[in-house]
Parts: sequence; C-alpha cells; structure tokens
Amino acid sequence: MTADFSFAVESLCSTTRARAGRFHTPHGEVPTPAFMPVGTKATVKGLTPPQLRETGTSFVLANTYHLHLRPGEDTIRELGGLHRFMGWDGPILTDSGGFQVFSLAHMTRVTERGASLRSVVDGGEVRLEPENVIDIQRDLGADVIMAFDHCPSDPSNRREVERATDRTHRWLDRCVRRFDERGTVHGPQALFGIVQGGAFEDLRTRSVEAVCAHDLVGYAVGGVSVGEHEEAMELAVDVATPLLPPDKPRYLMGVGTPRDFFRAVRSGIDLFDCVTPTRHGRNHQVYTSRGRMNVRNATWARDGRPLDPDCSCQVCTTYSRAYLRHLCTSGEILAGVLLSLHNVHFFQRLMSRMRTAIGDGTFSDLEQEYLVQFQTKVPNDTGETAR
Repeated sequence: MTADFSFAVESLCSTTRARAGRFHTPHGEVPTPAFMPVGTKATVKGLTPPQLRETGTSFVLANTYHLHLRPGEDTIRELGGLHRFMGWDGPILTDSGGFQVFSLAHMTRVTERGASLRSVVDGGEVRLEPENVIDIQRDLGADVIMAFDHCPSDPSNRREVERATDRTHRWLDRCVRRFDERGTVHGPQALFGIVQGGAFEDLRTRSVEAVCAHDLVGYAVGGVSVGEHEEAMELAVDVATPLLPPDKPRYLMGVGTPRDFFRAVRSGIDLFDCVTPTRHGRNHQVYTSRGRMNVRNATWARDGRPLDPDCSCQVCTTYSRAYLRHLCTSGEILAGVLLSLHNVHFFQRLMSRMRTAIGDGTFSDLEQEYLVQFQTKVPNDTGETAR
C-alpha cells in the first residue's frame, strides 16, 4: 500500500471467508464489500451524482475505451480530470478496455503488441496497448486504474485460455513499467492487476502467482461472467481468491447479481461492478424484499402500494406501483430513472446488510433470507404469482 491508499479488514465471518473492511482512497473511504455502479461514459445511466449518493454509493466505475473515443482523454485532462468532469467527488475506478477486446471480438485483432479495435462511434481503428492504456487512464485521473488484460473468448478452451493468460502476465509487466514511468496528472492513483485463467484451476493458480509477483495496491479476478457455466465461475473465484494477499482489496470484475454477490463474498471478494441494476431498471425489472418484479405487469395497474414496503429509497417512499407502471407503459423516460434508482439503492442496502452480518456472525442467515427472495416473483393481492 501507499500513503494515499490503504485497506484494512475490520471483521471476519467465522464460518466462511467473508470479510468486511475499508478501502481508503484519496477521494474517500469505501466500506467493503462494496458495489460499484457502472458509469461507462462518465455517467451512471439515468442517475445524477447526488442521486447516487442517496443510494449509499461510494465508488463508481468508468470505461477507458469509451472515454478515449468520446470526448477523449485530452479533453477530460484539460477540464480537470474525470472527477470534475462528471461532477462526482468520490472514488472512481476505470476499466482498461480489456472487456471491450472480448465483447467486440468480431471487430478486434489481438497480437502480442496489443489490440486493434473498430470504434463504435465512427468505425475507425482504435489501438489499445498496455502503455497507452496506462497513459489514457493517467489522463482521466481515476483513483484506481486497471492493467490491460486479455480475456479469452472461450473460458473452456484450454489452449486459448493459456495463451491469453500468459499474454495478460506479459502485458501486466509492461503496464507496471509504464505506470512507474508516467507521473500522475490529477493526483495519486493505484494500479490493480487482473488474474485470468478461465475455468482451469492450475491456470488460475499460476495467474495469481504471476500477477501477485507485482506488489500492487489491489488485485482483480477477471474472465468471469463471460458466458461460462455457473460452476466454472465458482471455480475461478474459489480457487483464485484465497490465494490473493489478505491485506489487499480483491475485486471480482463484471459480476452483479445478488446470488453471485453472496457466493463471491463467501470466498473473500471485496469489490464488485455490473450494469445489472440500471439495465434492469431501464427494462422495468426491479429487485425487492418480496422478490423480483416486472413493473409493466397489469397486476399493478391500480395498486397504490410502494414497490417495496421495506425500502426507504425515494422511489418507494414517494410513488405507487400504479404510477410507476403507468410511466413504464407510457414510455416515459422517468420510469427507467426511478427504477434504476430503486435497484441501485437495493444493491447498496444489500451490501450494507452484508457488512453488518459479517460483523455480527449472521452472514449465512442473511444469505438464506435473500436466496429465497431471488427465487420468487412478487405475489399479487390474490396470492397468485405475478409473471
């Protein structure tokens, strides 16, 4: 760690590897386990920074590839860095663009030197290499910046996974050198390395050893939630996490359902990110203490109750199910905004309850409570299940 970044475990679960702690950054502390809403283009879709604060959010994510395309890191640097640009004064993490190399594989060519992608803005060539990925993130000025990694397209293809994993290690060497050479622009930053290895225990173990050979502020488990079977994701997390340094924050990239949170926290993961709460909100799906809910369902057309009677968010204390359904079926922009706000609040409340439960020894009880909810749909007034 450095004087600007520190991590401390404050409590441990006696029956699992779950832990609660605090990650200190130059822009504030992050209580862990923590969920980072995704603000790919310097905005969490539909939500303002004050609204994010209301949900209990302390840490957000933005994306190097998309911000490099538009408005460009030069513009953001000249305007004072990402915090000032997007009006968010809390910690920010920037993804390296490695996921776009994976998700845009049909328009990407990867070599040892780096990756050539097509711009989703104008179709032009975009070149990402370990060195310029670090340079872009230095200019953006996020608190935590990620090393450039190669996520294999098929986590079950051993030959492909091994090549991508070894390349990730070589790219990390180059990222670390560039990070040390290139000075800060907007203040202190921390570099996280990424563990790959697909669904193979020995490759995950090898990757942890290679990545942790660099004394970095934190480490991430990557290459999960990319279409693999559930068992493969569990193996990747269960194998890699206990081998990571216990005094450093551990980040599971791109995982974002409540069921996955519990499984990963049980293994000792501290940080998460995913588009789930906002994407579901825009598609009129919400999480509640009674189960999952499709707000467009005709069941709620004359229902004056809140989405979730146990929720204290602005949406649940102000609006009825009937009104929210009306917004959804009328195609109003406000529907996606309000439902996203509720979902992010739900995720942050879940994280808060996890932290408390780890400290008081009730983590497994909390997990069972939530797992029952995630298996059901919200029942309607007649006792039937709303579909």
